[in-house]
Parts: sequence; structure tokens; C-alpha cells
Amino acid sequence: MADAQRAQRTDSIEREMEEARDRLASTIDQLAYRTNPKTIVRREIQAVKGTFVDPQGNPRTENILKVVGGVAGFAAVLVVIRRVTR
Repeated sequence: MADAQRAQRTDSIEREMEEARDRLASTIDQLAYRTNPKTIVRREIQAVKGTFVDPQGNPRTENILKVVGGVAGFAAVLVVIRRVTR
């Protein structure tokens, strides 16, 4: 009887070790995917697109106008600084 229990425990431990290996392999695969430079660039591009385009593909005019206004304001400041320093 002791041999049968020992065999069951051994099988149980081996099963747990295999499951732990599978979880570890999955975690390593996920980390490798997340840290891949192409994945990072793709994720950042999607974040920027999400700022200016809604999920239906329509432009988010309020965000676009904010950026255009900021660029125009910056250009105006540069023009003023250039004229003042001449």
C-alpha cells in the first residue's frame, strides 16, 4: 500500500511540475511578445491613432483641433520671438 501511495504522490508531483512548466513557458512567451520592439511600436501607433480616430474610423475633431491650435500657437510664438530679436 505504501508503494501505491508513493507512486500516486510521485505522479501528482510530476503533474504539478509539468503544469508549473507550462505556466512558466506561457509567461515567458507573453513577456517576449510584450517586449518585442515591433510589438511596442505597433502598440504606440495604435495609441496615437486612438487619440485622433474613434473605433468607427471617424476623426476626433476636438483632439485634432487641439493639436492644430497648439502647433499654430507655437509657430506664432516663434514668429514673435524672431521679430523681437531682430
